[in-house]
Amino acid sequence: MGSRLRSQLSYRTSFAADLGASMLFAVVDLVEVYVIFHNVPTLGGLDLPSALLLFGLSMASFSLANTVCGQLDTVPQYIRSGTLDVMLLRPQPLLAQLLIVDVSLRRIGSGLVGLFVLGAALTSVHVHWTAARVALLVSAPLSGAGIFAALFIAAGALQFWLIDAGEVTNAFTYGSGYASHYSSAVLPVPVRLTFAFVVPAAFTGYLPTLALLGLPGPPWLPAWLGWCGAGIAVGALVVALGLWRAGVRHYSGAGG
Repeated sequence: MGSRLRSQLSYRTSFAADLGASMLFAVVDLVEVYVIFHNVPTLGGLDLPSALLLFGLSMASFSLANTVCGQLDTVPQYIRSGTLDVMLLRPQPLLAQLLIVDVSLRRIGSGLVGLFVLGAALTSVHVHWTAARVALLVSAPLSGAGIFAALFIAAGALQFWLIDAGEVTNAFTYGSGYASHYSSAVLPVPVRLTFAFVVPAAFTGYLPTLALLGLPGPPWLPAWLGWCGAGIAVGALVVALGLWRAGVRHYSGAGG
């Protein structure tokens, strides 16, 4: 991993361009949020400063997970090419090899935008600070990253059965990342519960925002769940790693 990171940093102009592109995509998402709140004063019970707080938390979480685990969406390519069989022969964990084979620092650019927005939002919202809320603010991006990482691992594991369905699983990884930028209260109850307890994107930004601001949650999604992000992240990772082990045991080779 160290050699790969050094190789990316050695071409500084190229790295700066890639990092700038990553930041630009995040800024486009941010502009979308601004345009919505330019036309409506509140959405899903949140005003613009609260929505920016949510955006900052979710974007920082997704960027960190995408930097570490985003390359798992290339698992179908490794299966088709037979490269995965070579990795299985090495005395190293398969998941660890896949995580470092194509690590890309440029993906952290969106996280920098998220942290900037988070800092700016904190100057505009009213938070009754306590030690517990400070701890929640620090832990929420890490818990959110753990949740998104679990989604990437689970999506990669499903490729052992689906073989060539990367776009299908991307709908749950990148799709949940996009959905996490907005208030879950705008979703119909079945979809809201799906993004809370099946694909727990609501725990990455929306629910921690409610807990920080002391706002009530929508029906079936009480605000106190915002304090449960760390537990949800651990549970999601346990499930995802179990699914990964099952997928590796199921895999019988590329053939040919």
